[in-house]
Amino acid sequence: MTTPQDLFLVSVDVPGTRPVEQGDLSLALAGAELIDLLGTRALTLDGERIVPGAALDTGDRMLDEASAALVRAEPYESVEDWLWRRGRGLAAAYRDDLDRTGQLTGESRRWLPRLGGDVPQPGTPARRHAADRWWSHEPVLTALAVPLGIGEDRADGNENADDAVLTVLATVGDAITELTAVRERRRIENAAFDNIWRAP
Repeated sequence: MTTPQDLFLVSVDVPGTRPVEQGDLSLALAGAELIDLLGTRALTLDGERIVPGAALDTGDRMLDEASAALVRAEPYESVEDWLWRRGRGLAAAYRDDLDRTGQLTGESRRWLPRLGGDVPQPGTPARRHAADRWWSHEPVLTALAVPLGIGEDRADGNENADDAVLTVLATVGDAITELTAVRERRRIENAAFDNIWRAP
């Protein structure tokens, strides 16, 4: 299982402070792809620019698709530009991919322990893997989920992360903040427009 797959499943099964917006999730998934590709050395970062390495077969269809989508001509693409370009519709693509491979089947359960009880077991191996990673407070997964309103910020968890991972995590947080602001502006504008038409 990959970080984006685990993040998608966390967004489905772990209640957050607010409903997860698909646009926010798509940006975070694109960031998770970058982090996994950094781990396989399919790319490096030069500041905020994504420098692709040799094309590698990661064994995962979605990660291979992400690797193939990297801009391979200088001056290369910034992490921010990648998030907005790659993130377009990415949450739906991951949902479809997990559904196609049978990892969304089984009973959907919330991973909150009942009072005095055990944590309920998710219904598929993928969900179990994501739950194990979530409950172990894996720092990267936690840091990607926090801007989505899931979990609590554990700033100390990423103290050992390298600069490239920290750059991706910070850019994901900034992009989600920007998208939230755009949505709020539109909501205010639409409400004002509605009020104009309702005025006598």
